[in-house]
Parts: sequence; structure tokens; C-alpha cells
Amino acid sequence: MAQLKAFTKGRKPVTFIDLFAGAGGISEGFMQAYTDHNYYDFVLASDINENCELTHRVRYNEQLGLDTKFITEDIMSSTFLPHLKKALGKKEIDVVTGGPSCQSFSLSGRRKRFDKRDGLFNHYLKVIRALRPKYFVMENVKGLLTKDNGRFKVEIMREMRSIIDDKAVGSFLAFADKLLKESCSPFLASIFLLKLQMEITSKEEKATGFKDQFFDLLDNQLRNMTRQIDYRISKSDRYISTIRHGLYLLRRNEQRDKITADIINEKTVSNIDNDLFVEKFNEFLATISDEEISSKIKLSIGQVEALKNAGQDTIDLLKAVDLYSFSLDECFDELQKMSKEMKVSKEYDDIMAKLRLYNVEQMVLLSSDYGVPQNRERVVFIGSRNDQKPIKSVPATVNKDDKVTVYEAISDLDFIGNGETLTRYAEPVLHPEYDGLIKRRKVDGEIADEGKTFAEWSREGRLNHRFQFECQPFYVRDADDLNGRMNMETAELFNHQTSAQNDTVKQRLKVIGECGGYTDECKKKLKDLGLESQKRNYFVLKADSQSPTVVTMPDDFIHYSRYRAMTVREMARLQSFDDSFVFQGKRQTGGDKRKSEIPQYTLVGNAVPPLMARAIGNEILKNIL
Repeated sequence: MAQLKAFTKGRKPVTFIDLFAGAGGISEGFMQAYTDHNYYDFVLASDINENCELTHRVRYNEQLGLDTKFITEDIMSSTFLPHLKKALGKKEIDVVTGGPSCQSFSLSGRRKRFDKRDGLFNHYLKVIRALRPKYFVMENVKGLLTKDNGRFKVEIMREMRSIIDDKAVGSFLAFADKLLKESCSPFLASIFLLKLQMEITSKEEKATGFKDQFFDLLDNQLRNMTRQIDYRISKSDRYISTIRHGLYLLRRNEQRDKITADIINEKTVSNIDNDLFVEKFNEFLATISDEEISSKIKLSIGQVEALKNAGQDTIDLLKAVDLYSFSLDECFDELQKMSKEMKVSKEYDDIMAKLRLYNVEQMVLLSSDYGVPQNRERVVFIGSRNDQKPIKSVPATVNKDDKVTVYEAISDLDFIGNGETLTRYAEPVLHPEYDGLIKRRKVDGEIADEGKTFAEWSREGRLNHRFQFECQPFYVRDADDLNGRMNMETAELFNHQTSAQNDTVKQRLKVIGECGGYTDECKKKLKDLGLESQKRNYFVLKADSQSPTVVTMPDDFIHYSRYRAMTVREMARLQSFDDSFVFQGKRQTGGDKRKSEIPQYTLVGNAVPPLMARAIGNEILKNIL
């Protein structure tokens, strides 16, 4: 067994699963985290890509000897949750982590309306609702906060705040029933209560029953209001037909959701974007949305004279149509307004404190604050169950003047040339002017005389306090090689390979490096030399500061002194992965293949920096009850 008994003795295991696991940045950071009383038991990880599973299996099952399971499946699949529950069995999960695919949220790319990935967080929250862990962590790019002018963030917070504690449902519904009867007409009170029951129940069959009752009441209300209209006119009037058909469409939400999912998937598969098809696709998707259907119903109500003049009945009908599109949290907002009007706000607040299962805090974390030699910002949502201590922040482990620099992180790897693959450490090219940047530190980056340099931590590993490797690090091309125990390459150093660049590329990178960046002046010089490039960005790393956000394209970054693209291992160092963490599969692929094959550079670039994940994990371990 690779796990040291001396480490686990006297410490309680805290179970966690990692969804959207990718290469394993969060997994790695949580494995490093511990307190005097707690440590993490890594139960299961999941991702849609096979190379993510391969990298995880080699690291956690083979090297570390853990019994961690891996599910390779789309979380949006109808079978994902049943498969997850079956894999977990009766084991309770204390912490769930995950970062839904961030490409559609990113500030650096063009955002897509109705992008398939926009729904991933809802499926992540389905897992939270099913497992009800003590804490959950959801991370993403900072661009999520401004997506759709901040609306997306608001919706995420609403959904998280709408996860409820089943034990408090009875008293909440009793309070809501009494409040609604005192505040609304009998029709609206009944329909509002059905909406609450529809949203709160955890059983699909019951939710469907409440939905049917909701629309039955709506249909009866409309029928009563149109009785005075001539039957022939009622059946032929376009506006009345729009109301009837619209209510029927709203009722058939599952069928519309399936159509929407199929079309969005087809958009994704066929790359429908920035072409003559995208507008019509999006128009149709908007047409069958709750918001658009409700809008058409309300417009039509205003066009029918008998309905327009029906007074309170019409007002209630309009409110009921709006109510169907409300999230549970928006329903809570309406109840809060009523409670203020009825002067029972304190009772409402007490009820809601018990009903909301999670206290959710949003924070923006900068990776360089946690010993990572990279200025990568991530937005992190931490949900604390209502029987746990709330976590409002993740304190920095490194002072702003003591942050790890690029030179500290990768200078010892500066012994590789153009078109080389090296598997052993060697003497690096030295730059005495930067010697003062090398500092001794604790594992979390804090300056310490008795500590190690960043390079030493990377070479010797940050898991030695807990594990003795079952086997030495190794590389395989694919799962077949791993399963057959074939072509398993062992070495002292992995993923340290440079591309064989031609003279034109080498000259171009040298010019950009000497200019200190891909500036307008640099572009003009490149053009004058016949070395211009179609690429939008090149980043020249600065030895004495932190790198910008590590990306998935290796030639976007230029080495601070060699003026070449970075190796996978160098990029992994900038992310704070140990050298013993081997990235499996292909080193890189071109074009659309990067979406399906997930090569090593993509594994590294998409990962959460382990040292930042370690800080998050430690904060949970300090507070968990």
C-alpha cells in the first residue's frame, strides 16, 4: 500500500469526488492538503475524455496505489447520475469539486448564445442535490462573472441558493400556505403553492403531478374567463389560440428541453457559429423558450377585449404565467416581499435560514497568491451546508512581494534545445543576474529558511508526507497499453520535449523575444523581415515575475531566454504540478482534434493549479465538522 500509515494515524478521512476532473489539478491539490485531524479520501473522478481517465489512472491508481474510481461519461447524459450513484454505493461524500467546461465563459474567446456548455453547471448542481455533501466547490474562469452582463452569475447563484433541506420543507410550506392565503386571491395562492411544491420536491413523479395541477388550474381560469366569448370566435381567434397553445407548450417542458438539447448538440457538433445558419438556429431556440412563450401568451391576453377587462382575474392570470418561469429562488423573493407587507419578515428569515441547504460564497482567487508562478484568476463558488461552518475566503499563503517567479519555477529545466526530447535532468544554462530570485519556501510558497526551492519541491514531490510510490512514474500512449502493461516508458524526467521548429519560426520567436512582446512595433519589424505571423498573441515570459494564464497552445508562450516554445513539463511547472505527475497520451494535436483527444498541452492548460486547489482544500479541512 502506497499510503503511509504514519500519516493516516489519528487523522479522519474526508471523502471527496472531482467532476470535470481534467488532468487532475484539483485532485492533486486535495491529495496534498491535510490538517492535524483530517485528510482527503479520493473516492471518484469523472470527465468526458478518455485521456483524462488515463492520466488519472496512472497517477492515482498506479503510482499512488489508491482505489479511486473514474467515470468517463458526459455529465449531461441521462445515465450519468445513476452510474455515479452505483459507483459510490453507500459511501457518503463529504466534498464535491468541479469546474464545468469554461470555454464558452472565457473573456478571451467569442461567446456563443445557447452554447451546450452553458447548461453544464445545472447538471453539476444535480449531483450536489443528489449527494448533499458538506461542502461543494465550483470553479471557472473570471469571465463567467460578466457573461450576459452578469446575468449568468446571478442565475448560478440563484440555482445554488435553491438547493433546499428536505427536513425543513414541511414547516416552510405551512408558512408559505398561510402567507399566500392572506396575501393573494384563492386562485393565485393555490397556483403559487403548487409552483413551490413543483420546485421543492426531490421526486420527479411528484413534481410532474404538481405541474399538471398547476396547468389544470390555469386552464380552468382561462376557461372561466372566456365563457362570455362566443364559442366560434373563441375557437378561431388567433390570440386566444396563442394563449391556449402557449399554455400547452409550457406544460410540455420536457419535450421542449429535449428538442433544445438536440439542437444545441447539433450546433456544437456541426460548428454552427459565425455562418448563415446560426441566426435561424438561435431564433428557433428562443421561440420555444419559457420566456418567449410566456411573452407571447401575455401579449395575446392584452389583445382579447374580454380578458383585458377582466380585472383581478386577468392580473392573476398574467402573474401565474410569469410564475411558471420563475426559479425557486425568485419564488422566495416574491414570498419575501409578501412577508414584509404582512410584517412577518423575521419569521420568514428564520424559516429560510433552515430551508436553504447551502450558504454560498463567491470569490475570485489569484493563483500566484498560493505559491503558483502564474497570475491566473479563477472565480470560485464554495457552498457550505447549513450544518457546517461557512467559508467566506481562502487566505493567501504568499505575501505579494514574495511570489514565485518564472525563473524560480523553470530555470533548472533550461537545458533543452530545438527539436529535442530529454528524459534526464542536466546542467541548465545559468543567468547569474537572476540568482537572487531563487528562494527557499514551504510547500505552499511561504518563505522559510528551512524550506526548499520551488524546483526542489517539483523534483522531489509534494506528496512525500503521505505516499510512498507503488511504482515509479511512467508514460503510456493509451489505455490499451496500460491495460496490457505494454510500452510503459520509464524515465527520470517526463514531458520535456520541444518542437523541431524551422529557421523562419526560430527567427520570428527571437525577434518577438528581443522586442519583449508582440507589440505593434514588433509586428512591423517582423513584416519588414518577412517573418510576419497570423497568430493573434505571443507572450514572452518574464524571468523576474509570474507568467500570464497558462493556455493550451504551446507556441503562444516564448521562453524568457531561449526564445522558443515551452515544453509540457515547463508549462506544468508554471501550473505547480510535480515532475512525477506524468501527462499521458499525445503531446499535441491540431485543429478540431484537440476537442476530442485532449493532448498533453490541453491537459496542462485547462487544469486548476494544484497549489491553489491545495489552499482551497485545506480551508475546507480546517472548517469541516
